[in-house]
Amino acid sequence: MISENKKRIIIVDDDDGLREIYASLFRKQGFEVFEARDGIEGLDLATSKEGVAAIFTGIVMPRMDGFQMMEALKKQTATAQVPVFISSHLGREEDKQKAKELGAQDFIVNGTVPPIEAVNNIIRRLGGGSSYFVKVDPLEMDAQRMIDDLRLPNNLVCDNCGSHLSLKLTSKSEGLAAEFVCPNCDKVFGLPRAK
Repeated sequence: MISENKKRIIIVDDDDGLREIYASLFRKQGFEVFEARDGIEGLDLATSKEGVAAIFTGIVMPRMDGFQMMEALKKQTATAQVPVFISSHLGREEDKQKAKELGAQDFIVNGTVPPIEAVNNIIRRLGGGSSYFVKVDPLEMDAQRMIDDLRLPNNLVCDNCGSHLSLKLTSKSEGLAAEFVCPNCDKVFGLPRAK
């Protein structure tokens, strides 16, 4: 979770399925989520809701695209400093450049980064996360012994979807909590507690 008080995020995309996936993932991380189908709805939400932590938007949408929405946000004092993260289906270099010029915090190409990894990257960029994701090479140092001792999936590959697992370290008042998670299907492989 981010904090006791939920952070607010606006997800703007005309792809209902993709928008719902991201909305669900952000809710699991403790965000209050608002959804919009295009830039006009996103702009309306951004100007009517107080305390918006970030906007996660697609580019190509009807009525107002993501770039037009960013330009409109920058013109208003209340929304000019809200961090905007771009989600792109195409990943064109000219779109990356325009996003950078408009001050986007990040440019995420759909399909190249699993949604849960994209969400975790955004949370880290917002400074609200105390979790760290580490890729462990199953062939390096004591990794294979750890896999065997902790009865983790062979080669740290998710037995549900086949993706490579990440080690998630979360800082807590009593120290660090560790678990392996699948960045694709969000399955958790817990580690036994130390005695």
